[in-house]
Amino acid sequence: MAVGTARRVGTVMVAAASAAAAAAQIVRGDVPGGPSTSQTIMVLSLQRLLSELPADAAAEAYRLAVLDDNALAKDTTSAREWAFRQLRRFYALNPGSLLFRALRDLWGHEPSGQPLLAILCALARDPILRASTAVILAAEPGAVIAPSDFDAAIEAAFPGAYKESTRQTTAQKIASSWAQSGHLRAVKATKKVRARVHPTPAAATYALLLGHLEGARGHSLFETLWAQVLDQPKSHLFDLAATASQHGLLEFRNAGGVIEVSFHQLLRPFDENQEALL
Repeated sequence: MAVGTARRVGTVMVAAASAAAAAAQIVRGDVPGGPSTSQTIMVLSLQRLLSELPADAAAEAYRLAVLDDNALAKDTTSAREWAFRQLRRFYALNPGSLLFRALRDLWGHEPSGQPLLAILCALARDPILRASTAVILAAEPGAVIAPSDFDAAIEAAFPGAYKESTRQTTAQKIASSWAQSGHLRAVKATKKVRARVHPTPAAATYALLLGHLEGARGHSLFETLWAQVLDQPKSHLFDLAATASQHGLLEFRNAGGVIEVSFHQLLRPFDENQEALL
């Protein structure tokens, strides 16, 4: 085998290993548990923390920023520790996690897309939050959605796994998380209605990446749960993918109805100072 060919094969094998490691980070949806039993997705805290650190910051820098520098402006040490622990459960906060590295790569492209990036990453890492998507996707814009709807979805997905009191408090947190992502809008203090979100090319890229990591290809990439969370018809998702391709976020080709999507930058191999998390 020629040296050049060997190098290309090696690069492909390393990229495939990185993708496999990332796919393992998308937690199974049929196992109960997840940070939503304790906290919302904390979009404002995530935005504040990421604004304090460069995109290539090491994992330890995130811990120091929250615990030592009090980047989240918490009153007590225990509150800092709690916030860091929950953010890490939702987002990893580690460049050795491909899911977090990809989120960080896309984070600065359009701030308006950050809440959608956050909910997509959280959905990948939290099965109980993912179970609640059934409620969101079934509701038309303007439909009233109550915490009791999420309570019922949790019980349907994980029968008997949670006490009624735990389901109720978790449902309230989940409702807040979907409000933070833009899928719910408060019309009264205790009433939320379904709202349609408007994804950016970066958010569409992340949704397509998650589908790719689970094995979807071609047209099916635009039909996954992750793509459905974007609230857009497939035709508009194609447009977002084309724009993302122009910006170098992914590679999108639509030739005669044959769809090809790849992620050379987001699935780049980890460098020698990083080790992909399994």
